[in-house]
Amino acid sequence: MNDGTDSEIVREDDDFIRFQAVKKSYPGGVDVIANLDLSVRKGEFMTLLGPSGSGKSTLLMMLAGFEKPTAGTIAVGGRDFTHIPPNKRNIGVVFQDYALFPHMTVAENVGYALRARRVPRDRQVEKVKAALSLVRLEGFGHRRPSELSGGQRQRVALARALVFDPDLVLMDEPLSALDRQLRDHMQIELKRLHEKLGLTVLFVTHDQAEALTMSDRIVVLNGGAIEQVGTPEDVYHRSGSFFVATFIGETNVIEGTLDAVAEGRGEVRLPDGVRLTCQVSDGMVPWQAVKLLVRPEHVRVETRQGGAETARSDMLPGRVEERIFYGDHLRLTIATSGGGSLVAKIEQHAPDRKYEIGAEVAVRFLPDYLRAYPHDEAAN
Repeated sequence: MNDGTDSEIVREDDDFIRFQAVKKSYPGGVDVIANLDLSVRKGEFMTLLGPSGSGKSTLLMMLAGFEKPTAGTIAVGGRDFTHIPPNKRNIGVVFQDYALFPHMTVAENVGYALRARRVPRDRQVEKVKAALSLVRLEGFGHRRPSELSGGQRQRVALARALVFDPDLVLMDEPLSALDRQLRDHMQIELKRLHEKLGLTVLFVTHDQAEALTMSDRIVVLNGGAIEQVGTPEDVYHRSGSFFVATFIGETNVIEGTLDAVAEGRGEVRLPDGVRLTCQVSDGMVPWQAVKLLVRPEHVRVETRQGGAETARSDMLPGRVEERIFYGDHLRLTIATSGGGSLVAKIEQHAPDRKYEIGAEVAVRFLPDYLRAYPHDEAAN
């Protein structure tokens, strides 16, 4: 039995953090986290991504010790942390609002954890100076938080989380209050620090682009359960569920019927007779109603001279409804023959006026990037 003052050995393996059968319920029987298993490797930058209410912040707060799991165990470094007080976990936390003390200077804010740990004064000064240098705030130690920009306050919060050499760092939407340009810059800075220090980072966000840019692996959460764990490339290009595919990035949805399945590929017939080859998941069977998903950058668009019909059975005729120029690419909205519409992104290497509004086009898809999901899964 754990007495709450020391930790018990759980297991020795490559997983630095391990959630085992973790559940979190609140009064009224509402499960925020339901029987969740998850492992994080030493030195990994893992992002918890999901919509509001998916349980990502709750999971982070349980790891920090600010919330207690209803059931299950949480281990760090092979030791049971489930009942260890927050101040004995040696975990750095960066909150969304930074939680800086307004009456303290920057140096006093950064050194707060060292004072709480009764670190000798001369050592405090040395470590605070090193932490501020690490986040590129040399010379700012005498200032108050009110005298800093949003990005500088974020750096102070990060320095405070790093100053006592934590075993891992938890970040709960730390960039959400920053404007886009500063946010992009801080993403680079956080990755620089992660790589330089070899930190283990668990990062919470609802921003898909942020997760794709920064993570070694992404955990996609939905309704307190894990939908998929994988690299940014896997999660984006090989989404494990309809939810993941539609939540991360932009995607087109096309309805059809699965006519044939063989060796991980299928042939789908659309209502207008067009037949498309696509990727399918295990367990999918012929005559099943499906929804095809394809990213805009994987849609290929060809012009049709004089509005002539397409000769190939795997090409979908359409007409350009909207054309937006973004500099490096065109974004086209195309009304298809089946009555729906698709979005395509066309790379622009030189001025090209052939995709004007009203232009007759033919759309085709790359089978490796076209995936079918069961219609009933998509409805959930």
